[in-house]
Amino acid sequence: MLSQYMEEFEQEPFEVSEFVERLTWRTNNECNNSDKISKTEAVIAAGVEDFNPTALHETFTQTIKDLKILQEKQQAKCERLEESLRQEQEAHGKKIFKLQERHQLASNVFWQLDEKISSVAGKITHLGEQLENVNTPRSRTVEAQKLLNYMSEFLLAGPIVNDIFTDPAKLYEAADIIQKLYAIAQDLPTEKFADPICKIEKKYDEVERRLIEEFATAQKSEDIEKMKKLAQILSQFKGYSQCINAYIEQSQMTPYGGKDIFIGIVPMCKHHYEIIKKVFASPQQVMSKFILNFYQLKLHQYAMTKLEDKRDEDKYLRTLYELYSRTLKLSCDLQIYMSTMDDDLLNKLTQQIFQKHIIGYIEIESRFLTSKCFNELEKFYLSKKHQKKQTERFQELKRDMQVLIGTRANINIAQIEDYGGETFLSEELAIKMLQEANAALKRCRLLCNESDLPANVIKLNDILFRFLMHEHVNYALEVGLHAVPIVESTRTLPQLYFLDVVQKTNIIVHLLENQCNTSVVPYVCNTPKYSDYLFKKRILMEQMESKLDQGLDRTINAVIGWVKLYLQNEQKKTDYKPDTDVDTISSAACLHVVQNLQPIIQQIKICVDGENQKNILHEFGIRLHRVIYDHLQTMQFNTAGAMCAICDVNEYRKCIRELENPIVIQLFDILHALCNLLLVKPQNLLEVCTGDTLNYLDKSVVRQFIQLRADFRLIKNTNYIKGILE
Repeated sequence: MLSQYMEEFEQEPFEVSEFVERLTWRTNNECNNSDKISKTEAVIAAGVEDFNPTALHETFTQTIKDLKILQEKQQAKCERLEESLRQEQEAHGKKIFKLQERHQLASNVFWQLDEKISSVAGKITHLGEQLENVNTPRSRTVEAQKLLNYMSEFLLAGPIVNDIFTDPAKLYEAADIIQKLYAIAQDLPTEKFADPICKIEKKYDEVERRLIEEFATAQKSEDIEKMKKLAQILSQFKGYSQCINAYIEQSQMTPYGGKDIFIGIVPMCKHHYEIIKKVFASPQQVMSKFILNFYQLKLHQYAMTKLEDKRDEDKYLRTLYELYSRTLKLSCDLQIYMSTMDDDLLNKLTQQIFQKHIIGYIEIESRFLTSKCFNELEKFYLSKKHQKKQTERFQELKRDMQVLIGTRANINIAQIEDYGGETFLSEELAIKMLQEANAALKRCRLLCNESDLPANVIKLNDILFRFLMHEHVNYALEVGLHAVPIVESTRTLPQLYFLDVVQKTNIIVHLLENQCNTSVVPYVCNTPKYSDYLFKKRILMEQMESKLDQGLDRTINAVIGWVKLYLQNEQKKTDYKPDTDVDTISSAACLHVVQNLQPIIQQIKICVDGENQKNILHEFGIRLHRVIYDHLQTMQFNTAGAMCAICDVNEYRKCIRELENPIVIQLFDILHALCNLLLVKPQNLLEVCTGDTLNYLDKSVVRQFIQLRADFRLIKNTNYIKGILE
């Protein structure tokens, strides 16, 4: 049983209540194999069989005794394990103590050995210094003896026959000897040793030349180790710079990029920089000289050849911009190879290369832009078969006199030439000019120095203003102004070509404004030239807006004048005062006017935009209302005619809704209400006059309309309108 209890106690998790229940279950022989049973099930099962409390008590008593025995055994086992652990702990402690003693002993031995090694090392060093002190003079003596032997050969008359100076395999040894002999010869008196000194110098130059030749040969085969050895030897010779020059010349002899020199420069420099770092002791200085030589010789000659021909100014300017911009980019790319002391050297070299061309650049640019814009204008007018006319100062006075004479004499003497609707404005031409100016400004920003840039930008922009705005847009506005029909001569529906002029002018001005904001303003905004630019632009825009306003005013007058003349000539008196009852429909004159006004309104909306569109449509609606109002004042209306007038006004109202102007719509609504006064019965006039629409109108306006009634003479003395007339 004890082993069974141990198994149950070692189960996880262990529950005391479940242990007691299982014990009770086994006692009552209900379940022998179940490991777990609920308390409720135990009670139910116990209720089925006879419950034996004595057996259960005995079982519990025996189990308690067993558990006590089990506890005593476990306690004894724990004490044995604790005693074993304590003994092991003492044994390990003794071992650790012995190891510490051995470690201390080893450490003492190590320090003693280290002191002995240091002592021996000091003695060896001292001995080495003594040996060196003895050996150095001895070596120097031997070396001096060798040099004296070689020097003796130079002191003898005749050529040098020692094979060390002729054998190519002994070139390095010969270089070392001749370099030392050359240094000795510098201290010898010239008068006494002139011949030996001359021989040494010749041999020195000969060896140096052979070394440089060997270096060049090694460079061709890219033998880096041999080049490094030769460069190290040549660094002791006075012709070391010739070695560097030889390397640079041979490296730059073969072009990397073919005809386009810029393509291969950076890869070439990158390739040779890796070699220079391995070969030369001062790679940064050698690389700076490498790049300097390229700029001063190769690049300078390339630029001069490309820019030699100035006859084609367009090609010259494009080539100058391309070469200069690519050179600046090249300088930026190559700056990593330059030493810190040469930070600004490449920019200075670039300025030296292009200085001659930059000095007179702006004059060539201005001349070319002027010529280009002039030629584009000439080609445009030639394509239109138009001979540009000089605008006369008294042109407006002449037009006014023609109008005055035509009005007084009732004849049309005005000669209006509309050129078949040609506006003489071209967005394509404007874009070409803007592109040319933009290219010129782009070159200007790159090629001009910072102090001259604002003035030069304004200078080029003035050329654009002159040809695009003065010579092209303003001229087209002048022609368009003179082409607007005169009011008194517009017996036929006028052709509103000036609206097309307005539309194209707006497009061109927007294009110009965008370019100025991106290519001009940023470079002059913080300079004194900005006020000059704003002044010129304001004057230009004011002149243009004045002509646009004048032309639009004339255009509206022409349309309104046509409406007025057409209604005067085509509107019959019988339309509003028929002798017999007729169908209530709009008059033919009204329908014709409305039919022609609708496309005009659409054309205005297309050609004019923004606030200008609202203002023009407002003015158009106001003037149209005045003409129709005055026209109705010339008529007399009976009942059938009043119905026709109301139909006409309704047609006008439908038409003017497209103006989308609340004031104009209100005016025509009032006119419609006034026309109702022509139709209502006399006894209802006072009620209509005091209605919401007419109540706030001046009484004189209401009286004028009531007087247009055909029955006015009959009702004027009645009480129906007594209050209105008073």
